[in-house]
Amino acid sequence: MTLTPTSSEATSLPAAQVYRRLLRYAHPYWPMFLVGVVGMMLFASASVVQAKLVQSFLDGTFVRQDPRVLYEVPLQLIALFTWRGVGDFLSVYAMAWIGRQIVKAVRADLFRHFLDLPSAFYDRNSSAQLLSTLTFNTELVAEAATNTVTSMIQDSLTIIGLLGYLLYQNWRLTLFVLAVAPLIAGLIQAVNKAFRRYSARIQNSMGDLTKVAKEALDGHRLIKLFNAQAYEAQRFEASIEANRFQNMKMIRVRAIANPVVQLLAAIALAAVLYVAIGTVLAHGMTVGQFTGFMTALMTMPAPLKRLIAVSGSLQQGLSAGESVFKVLDQPGEPDLGQRALVRARGAIRFEAVSFAYADKEPALSEVSFWVEPGQKVAIIGRSGSGKSTLVGLVARFYDVTKGRVCVDEHDVRDYRLADLRANVSLVSQDVVLLEGTIRENIIFNTQHVAEARLQDAARAAHLLEFTDSLPRGLDTPVGDRGVLLSGGQRQRIAIARALVRDAPILILDEATSALDNESERIVRDALSQLMANRTTLVVAHRLATVESADQILVIEDGRLVESGRHEALLAQKGAYAALYQRELAG
Repeated sequence: MTLTPTSSEATSLPAAQVYRRLLRYAHPYWPMFLVGVVGMMLFASASVVQAKLVQSFLDGTFVRQDPRVLYEVPLQLIALFTWRGVGDFLSVYAMAWIGRQIVKAVRADLFRHFLDLPSAFYDRNSSAQLLSTLTFNTELVAEAATNTVTSMIQDSLTIIGLLGYLLYQNWRLTLFVLAVAPLIAGLIQAVNKAFRRYSARIQNSMGDLTKVAKEALDGHRLIKLFNAQAYEAQRFEASIEANRFQNMKMIRVRAIANPVVQLLAAIALAAVLYVAIGTVLAHGMTVGQFTGFMTALMTMPAPLKRLIAVSGSLQQGLSAGESVFKVLDQPGEPDLGQRALVRARGAIRFEAVSFAYADKEPALSEVSFWVEPGQKVAIIGRSGSGKSTLVGLVARFYDVTKGRVCVDEHDVRDYRLADLRANVSLVSQDVVLLEGTIRENIIFNTQHVAEARLQDAARAAHLLEFTDSLPRGLDTPVGDRGVLLSGGQRQRIAIARALVRDAPILILDEATSALDNESERIVRDALSQLMANRTTLVVAHRLATVESADQILVIEDGRLVESGRHEALLAQKGAYAALYQRELAG
């Protein structure tokens, strides 16, 4: 996943630190981990016993000619593979169980942290890349914390057991074999570095791929309207080609590493054969001892190969874990306020408020005004002048850079964040509806809503005018993001939701700007009922809708240039009058 670098994101986390943090997620499940380790030990020991069984069979048959070998060895073979099978099952099942628990825990932590991150974080990072982290990267994290651990422990125990057997059989030959070990260790270290580098690039390309796909799916109507299917297909083709290219780099390293390691092992094996045959001729090793030694030696490249192969998965998991922890290490919304706020009176005051987005010019400069409880205040100005930014400061979507925003004479930062937001409702141009029914979207996270209260809110919002004609009424599904409803119907659901919430402060952020005249008339009537007895901040694009406001604020380039009632502002023949005349002329 690609994150826009900040001071806390710019540096990479050490691999050991990432892995320790991953293992913390596995720590609560240590009893199951011990079960898995027992299974790994059983599986690994089976390889050593297999070599010993070959020695016993050959010596018993061709050297001692013991008749008991006829029935003992087949039974031992059955017992050996039963033993090996039990170990394989225990290790695979136990580690997979832990892996799914880790995926669940990491995703839950990551999602909860997503919900706590400030709006500024989402300004810097695309939602598609964050989704890629939540889905794709967490799977790789589990792979690193469990499956790779299984292979590393199981194959390491196998190699250690085989080495012990080889040393027992002939320590001189074994030391000769180990001469090639530094070459293999150096190769593994080089491969690990390449794997981690390419893993980070693969995850970045997955984030880009998800971003292109999400944009196309969300904007399918725009794409159809502009006949841009071929253009979007080319963009997606480029993103999947980048992902394929980075994956092939990883595969190329893995494909080269395996045969090189096997070639080194083969060279060592050939040298051992030469020396071993000389030893047999000179010192009289039995055929069973010689074959057992060679069986153990030839069994060793397989776990060695798996150890090299698993290093790729480990480095992918570490790179994915790094991207997950970089998000988890981002600070959440500051919530240091201790003052309780049960129900605000609705007085709002801006005191010389300035605000700037990260690394950008100030969006607001020295804005000051006062709103009495229950007043309706309209905020107007050209697009990009800072209107939406201004109202967003009331609910602390952002914190001021300078000055104070006060509700009921206290700085909003002094209140507990949950208390402050419980006193604010928002109806905006872009209505957010969740998958579910109209009823579920109206009562969203509002506890114990009586049916009579729900019906009153739906009636006041003019919802019943169309839901009564639907077979399922208020229990009608809205579809993905409300796609089954019109813009006006979605707005009315948002108004009903605000009525049920019954917050004393209401923010209307261009709530009717995207509606046709008839829908706007219905929604405006619903809004008039919603605004009754509430302090209302209205961001408006049509000046005709704000003429009755108790106060009109004119914002230009982040500055408050005029304020007053409609008639007084017209009489000043300033910025408001110019905007008003321009709208009449249009």
